[in-house]
Amino acid sequence: MSDVYAVDLALDIRASVPGSVLADLRWHLGIEGGEAAPAGMYPLLAERGPAARIGGIQVGELARTDDGWSLTVRQEMHAEVVPELDSLAERLVGNSGTEGVVGQIRFYEEDVPELLVNRAGELVKMSLVPAEGGSG
Repeated sequence: MSDVYAVDLALDIRASVPGSVLADLRWHLGIEGGEAAPAGMYPLLAERGPAARIGGIQVGELARTDDGWSLTVRQEMHAEVVPELDSLAERLVGNSGTEGVVGQIRFYEEDVPELLVNRAGELVKMSLVPAEGGSG
């Protein structure tokens, strides 16, 4: 059994985002150096290329827009770094103009993800329940 999660994020970040949050995001994407990482930390969103467990490819793109930044991420990560991901996602959502669903996280052996939702600048995790039975 593995402890890998599939993580998807897609949101817009306002131009007023604090420089420290943007620098942290850029470090996690692997597009900006900066200070040495604390022991045991590594960029969460920097992997590129084929995913080992979740299928497809891993990506992490940050693009400048007229109103700020657009972020799209698809990564696989181990369970022990999910709290760090939650912290980063909270900071991003707090600076995002994207309301509603901004991503999802799914244990790779499960079929149903947990949605990551922006509710008035707060990150809310919403568990989905699989449908029972058929369509009839």
